Amino acid sequence: MSAATPPASAFVADDRLAKRNAIVLAVTQALAGANNTVMLATGAIVGSMLAPDKAYATVPITVYVIGMWLGTLPVGWLARHYGRRTAFQVGTAFGVVTGLFGYMAVMQSSFMLFNVGAFFCGLYASAHQAYRFAAADTASDAFRPKAISWVLIGGVFAAILGPQLVIVTKDLWPPYLFAASFLAQSAVAVIAAGVLCFVKIPTPPRIQIGGEGRPLSQILQQPRFAVAVICGVASYAMMNMVMTSAPLAMVMCDHSVTDAALGLQWHVLGMYAPSFFTGGLIARFGIERVIGAGFALLLTSAAVSIAGVTLWHFWIGLVLLGVGWNFGFIGATAMVTQCHRPEERTRVQSFNDFLVFGSMAIGSFASGNMLAVYGWVTVNGVVFPVVLIAAALLAWLTLRGRRQPV
Repeated sequence: MSAATPPASAFVADDRLAKRNAIVLAVTQALAGANNTVMLATGAIVGSMLAPDKAYATVPITVYVIGMWLGTLPVGWLARHYGRRTAFQVGTAFGVVTGLFGYMAVMQSSFMLFNVGAFFCGLYASAHQAYRFAAADTASDAFRPKAISWVLIGGVFAAILGPQLVIVTKDLWPPYLFAASFLAQSAVAVIAAGVLCFVKIPTPPRIQIGGEGRPLSQILQQPRFAVAVICGVASYAMMNMVMTSAPLAMVMCDHSVTDAALGLQWHVLGMYAPSFFTGGLIARFGIERVIGAGFALLLTSAAVSIAGVTLWHFWIGLVLLGVGWNFGFIGATAMVTQCHRPEERTRVQSFNDFLVFGSMAIGSFASGNMLAVYGWVTVNGVVFPVVLIAAALLAWLTLRGRRQPV
């Protein structure tokens, strides 16, 4: 073993190191989340300005999700061979490129360039979505759900910073709406790269005790892992499908761009603010109950959004959508960490994200067409069957009453 390769003991539970990393990653999550929130807040609106057909308005968001999906396995490979921090720094480089392409797209009125920027934004997201797993690397079983929650607390600040960047900068470069916003997006990624220098995550040994672990096909046969993935898919895919359409739907219902940006801000706050206590709720009530509460909130959000199109219907629906995602996604993430051995973690975690974000890509693509052809009510109506199926499987797992051995 070379001097540069840490011993296997680097993977022993160390909650002190886990807490330190969780705090650093929470700050980086705030910056990375703000970068992505700029794309989410502007994607459908800029898409409608640049696309040859309004039905393609949400294509940039779909391209963003495809980038997130395709980036998950490479991020896992980089983390496995070169360490988490290297993988994350590659992600921040894509974040810088995202803003530059967005700026050029607006200046040249190019729908194609905007979609290229959206793809790079997705690659950045695939890296920073793995922050939650990185914080859990050295955490004990008891602290692991809290470590995941701590990282996602950074999203609270992303919820404020991202939309405010759009609101403050969108008109700074007339007549090029949002041009300055995308340059600010690049600057935020540069700052995030600097903060990441302070994270300390052990690099995996080249030769691990136990080798590469079990094949994925065997891990997939665990009912607990299968249900965890399905719960993650239902939580994230449905949240993303509704969120993707929401800003454009608000504008179509005669609400302003500022109202849409603020609605997204409240939504992202709903996504991340509960992270202050979600880990504690999991420790007290169990993963299954917290995920179940998340599903109930997702269904309530859809019902509120179907009930009307006033500003308050949009905002309340988006807040409930965010909180439901938080409970469902953090719970599903914690469940995934129970289904793999230490030597399998980066492979299993990246495969989980590959499945989750792949489903998001389908939902994002469908949402634009559904909104254009069938309307806002149909977009929310799709939430019901998907979430109810996932809830039924979660109830089955709970009644089954035992955890598949790892």
